[in-house]
Amino acid sequence: AERSRVRRPPLPPPDDEYAAFEAAFPYEETPDQAAAIAEVLEDLQRDTVMDRLVCGDVGFGKTEVALRAAYLNVLAGRQVALLCPTTVLAQQHYLTFDARLAGTGANVRVLSRFQSKKQQTETVAGLKQGTVDVVIGTHRLLSQDVHFKNLGLLVVDEEQRFGVTHKERIKQLRTQVDVLTLSATPIPRTLSMAVSGLRDMSVISTPPQDRRAIRTLTSSYDDELLRAAIEREIDRGGQ
Repeated sequence: AERSRVRRPPLPPPDDEYAAFEAAFPYEETPDQAAAIAEVLEDLQRDTVMDRLVCGDVGFGKTEVALRAAYLNVLAGRQVALLCPTTVLAQQHYLTFDARLAGTGANVRVLSRFQSKKQQTETVAGLKQGTVDVVIGTHRLLSQDVHFKNLGLLVVDEEQRFGVTHKERIKQLRTQVDVLTLSATPIPRTLSMAVSGLRDMSVISTPPQDRRAIRTLTSSYDDELLRAAIEREIDRGGQ
């Protein structure tokens, strides 16, 4: 109820710069993905704050939906924070965002324990001064020393992996901030809020062309099996 009363200036509609960024996407959008992107952009151009859940399987293109929303915010001079549960995922997202936003002038940083103390201090200072446009991080982003100059969009990846204390801290951040939640397996409460209309929901159910199904094997712990699986994925450029 509080959020629905909050008003913020709507974001300007996508311009030529945004169109160029969109055209640089190396794949064909799936119909569901295109619909999710359109719904998110529509939300951002309203004067009410966004609270949307994008639900889709691993590899169905949720990250690109977040990227489009992030870039529209960056063009409007607002900061973007992407919160994910693990350092490895933060690093993966950072590489994707950095590659997609290269050449746009956006300053993308990552904040996790993989970063040295000096790098973390620089990123935190940049967020406060407004020189960092997009920050991708783990729970470290929720620390009390992290302050934003003009946070516009909060993207939460795999929300079900955050505990109650983290959720409370997210709530403090989010009253006046647009929120986009990405999840392959939303928690029942989130799903119930989406289905009952308290949150908007976009479902991406069409897999990208040529996407391979995920193979799941169950076995006792075996170093050789693990090594073979990792090497096979590295060889084919997979995850």
